[in-house]
Amino acid sequence: MEWTRAKDWLIGAVGMILVLGITIAILWWVVSSPAGGSGAEPTPSSTADMPGDLPPPAAPGDLGEDETWLADLELDAGTVVTAGSTLRDVQAVGQDVVTGPDGLVAARLSVDATVPFEVVADELGEGTVVRAAEVGQAAVVRTVEVLGRELRVVATGTVEVEGGSLVVEPRSIDIGGPDFLSNAIGTVVRSLVTIEHEIEGLPEGLVLQDVTVQEDGFRANLTGADVRLGP
Repeated sequence: MEWTRAKDWLIGAVGMILVLGITIAILWWVVSSPAGGSGAEPTPSSTADMPGDLPPPAAPGDLGEDETWLADLELDAGTVVTAGSTLRDVQAVGQDVVTGPDGLVAARLSVDATVPFEVVADELGEGTVVRAAEVGQAAVVRTVEVLGRELRVVATGTVEVEGGSLVVEPRSIDIGGPDFLSNAIGTVVRSLVTIEHEIEGLPEGLVLQDVTVQEDGFRANLTGADVRLGP
């Protein structure tokens, strides 16, 4: 009896080993290929085939002998001062730039620059303070005269782009008294605490696209086409 059981166990074990061996052989056949059968190794794809990559701009075919073409041009300046304006942290990127007898012209130009609060405050009048407020807003603080009395006004509003200018129109005006008084006086002094600033000191042809409020000023983005960068 015991010999019969041992024989049956031995036959079962041998059968399992055979089945396992056949299974391994089939898997190996499927996942492998004959040595030297293909004769070619996979080649890595070039960077030009990678998604998201754009071909570099091509130089114009009609470039004059006295002209020079630059695919792109970058300029970073900590401060830019002109007769009527001051800009800080200026970053300019030009593409498809040609320099020649007509000066330096960029087919596309993008500029990011910060307009300091004090530059805008000076336009509103002496003693005016412009500062960052909560939730991306800006605040204007100034003393105005109403009915022969001086009032300290704090106006808060959201910065927007209107007609190519930086605009902050007050959404709330506080004179330090009851709300009904602030609302009544607010209609009188609203124009005195409204910001309408046109960014100067940059090449003509740039159009203001977006403005955000930072701790040190208004961060502006301007773009333009066929912008002349120099004489």
